[in-house]
Amino acid sequence: MDHLPAWPRLLSDIGIDRAVEEAARGILVQMTVEEKIGQMIQPDLVELTAEDVRAYRIGSALNGAGRWPGGNRRSGAKEWASTISEFWEAAEEAYRDRPFRIPFMWASDAVHGHNNVHGATIFPHNIGLGAARDPELVRRIGAATAREVAATGMDWTFAPTVTTPRDLRWGRCYEGYSQDPEIVHAYAHAMVKGLQGEAESLRAGSGVVSCVKHWVGDGGTFEGEDRGIARCSEDELRNVHSRGFFAGIEAGAQSVMVTYSGWEGSGRVETRIHGSQYLVTDVLKDALGFDGIVIGDWDAHPYVEGCTPGDAGNVIRAGVDVLMVSTREKWQAVYRSAVEQVRSGAIPMSRIDDAVLRILRVKQRAGLWDKQPPAERRPEDRATALGAPEHRELARTAVRKSLVLLKHDNAALPLARTSKVLITGSAADAVRKQTGGYTVTWQGDDVGMDDFPGGLTVADAVRSVVGEDRCTVDPHLEHADPSEYDVVLVAIGEDPYAEMFGDIKPWRSIAYAELKPAYAHDLAVLRRLRESASKVVTVAFGGRPLYMTEEINLSDAFVAAWLPGPDARGITDLLFLDAQGQRAHDFQGRLSFAWPRGRHAATVDSGHEPLFPYGYGLTLQATGDAATGSTGPLPLDEEEETAGAPSLTASRVAIGPGTDPYVFEYSATDNGPQPIASESRTETAFISVEPIDHLGHRDAISLTFRDIRTFVYARESGGKPYDLRDLAAAGGRLSFHVRVFEAPAGPFHLTCHDDYPQQPALDIADRLRELPVGEWVPFEVPLAELAAVGVEFDHVDVPFMVYTEQPARLDIGGIQLVATPRA
Repeated sequence: MDHLPAWPRLLSDIGIDRAVEEAARGILVQMTVEEKIGQMIQPDLVELTAEDVRAYRIGSALNGAGRWPGGNRRSGAKEWASTISEFWEAAEEAYRDRPFRIPFMWASDAVHGHNNVHGATIFPHNIGLGAARDPELVRRIGAATAREVAATGMDWTFAPTVTTPRDLRWGRCYEGYSQDPEIVHAYAHAMVKGLQGEAESLRAGSGVVSCVKHWVGDGGTFEGEDRGIARCSEDELRNVHSRGFFAGIEAGAQSVMVTYSGWEGSGRVETRIHGSQYLVTDVLKDALGFDGIVIGDWDAHPYVEGCTPGDAGNVIRAGVDVLMVSTREKWQAVYRSAVEQVRSGAIPMSRIDDAVLRILRVKQRAGLWDKQPPAERRPEDRATALGAPEHRELARTAVRKSLVLLKHDNAALPLARTSKVLITGSAADAVRKQTGGYTVTWQGDDVGMDDFPGGLTVADAVRSVVGEDRCTVDPHLEHADPSEYDVVLVAIGEDPYAEMFGDIKPWRSIAYAELKPAYAHDLAVLRRLRESASKVVTVAFGGRPLYMTEEINLSDAFVAAWLPGPDARGITDLLFLDAQGQRAHDFQGRLSFAWPRGRHAATVDSGHEPLFPYGYGLTLQATGDAATGSTGPLPLDEEEETAGAPSLTASRVAIGPGTDPYVFEYSATDNGPQPIASESRTETAFISVEPIDHLGHRDAISLTFRDIRTFVYARESGGKPYDLRDLAAAGGRLSFHVRVFEAPAGPFHLTCHDDYPQQPALDIADRLRELPVGEWVPFEVPLAELAAVGVEFDHVDVPFMVYTEQPARLDIGGIQLVATPRA
């Protein structure tokens, strides 16, 4: 691609339409300040009522991951459209006494199919599509997704993600198509065309409003930290991280979502993009000429200096048009503060008018004024679009095209359908490892086969090929004798994650077997098989390439399957001959990310020679060395570990609450980290936290957990870690006071890290249930107990964390690490 020395002026395929502009401006001049701000606020389904829409003239809403009508995760197209219609009708009623109307718009994260809706088609995550090298396939996937989104009464999807990931430690790597901006550019254009179509199809309702995200540089953050800071030049920001935005905007994308991340480079410090007038207004809107909606990410405004959960003034001034605000308390506070700042002149009316004009323009282009209420639209698709057979077949094709064959020795593939097959490994019968994050729920870690009608795990798909009598499933290799089988299929891979929960911390390696005990067990299984199995074929799932050299060496064939979705038949299509004994399909996938040679070779520009270069991928029909992929055993990385964190030497460390340098935060599986206020109550849909007095002023917190997995933890404010291994070896313990009012209804975990889900935790629910109700009592856990369940202490900046996904009510205070064991 040609180098761009300056930000280019883009020409959108959906250009300015005089009729649209006149209609939008005709409404804008009649609107009150309150009506304008209402259009700029986007609450979440569970934090909004129809009465709120009427009262605040809210312009749009979204359903975050894990949000369904009435809390029913089995809700289908009819239930979704009916629910959305209630909000649509409320918006109609809100303007009945006005000389104009503004239709309501509904948005969702349909990022690999309509992935929050039961029965929808789930396509491979973007990293797999990148390996397919097929823009037309991507366009078709976009069109199929748009049909399913429209069938549920929704208008807007927050896709595609057009990031260019440069660090494999980033928990959102799999959302990127490739490390190569050229692939990202081609796919962004194709996906926007698939989702929206041309101007007429968008207006007519066969397309949905697309959103290229996240502007800009989120794939280039330092050390791969989600929501971190990109340290790169403006030239790199433009030529590496912006190419997908250029293509998406030129294809007609009607919205751009801003990243949580920040940028430091070229002498500029735009710490958080949400607050950067330069990047949001001067570059995106003015230089590039983007005339659609710029939307903020979920509760991103408090990250910006000068903003609070209830005040997004600086974000609005920077140029963000729509604010995605989660809880009812927060969005109402943002609404009130914005109205006040406009009236005081702190936010110019011209900035508000720019935002609302863009919103009205996009709604006009989407044909909302001409559409029926959502429950009355596209009745022909209501019962047939979700999971339509042609969509599922397209997903199966996408899986086949995305798999990358990294090794093929000893003519291991394809397998005869008469083979006797043993299936083992942590992913043998675990659909969540196939589907990954952003599937039904945010993290995607609580899904099962009931969530995917017609889905098949690897084990299911193999059984459907060879028959029940020729297939044995033993995930942990506890019972079967491998020598009795023609082939052992080892399915391994990462557990699902999304966003920061998938980050690999800088002090950890990217070696698969070193990330979790279950992953180490997969390697142990492969080592056992090498001595007893005649043929080993490994299929690896995951959201990024990882150091897996020994796993590859121990396999006759090794397939990178990425995150293909809930139907594994696309995998068995390649592994097995067809019913006529012929090879019906061959591997086509090529790496869209280089495969790392070293345990710490995490970055694209690390200078390490890759094990398999970008673009690598074997086929079965090739001849010679290319057919076998055999180079003998690949060299293992024997690199020594670098110096770690300093050892904790103090005999007693007070953690708090209310003790410097530790700050308390909370997060949930559908919400990122948020600070816990030191003097006021924090109330959300999933937790209530209130500072209280115990032995001193505000030295404890009162916690009410609800039925969503929620974390409460203490973090060293400067991020300084300590090595607690000596403390643990010396009998050190984690000590605090607790007062239980409502004992945990399920597991209640305690740990010393913020590396969830990579590291485990200790369930203390039974101990809490034994405590007297309503009384403060001391509570201690030896660090050795945490070590026994697998907690690592070599790099701890979060010395205290509790989490649960069941109701519980308790107070905790006086938290400390104590070196000297009790006598």
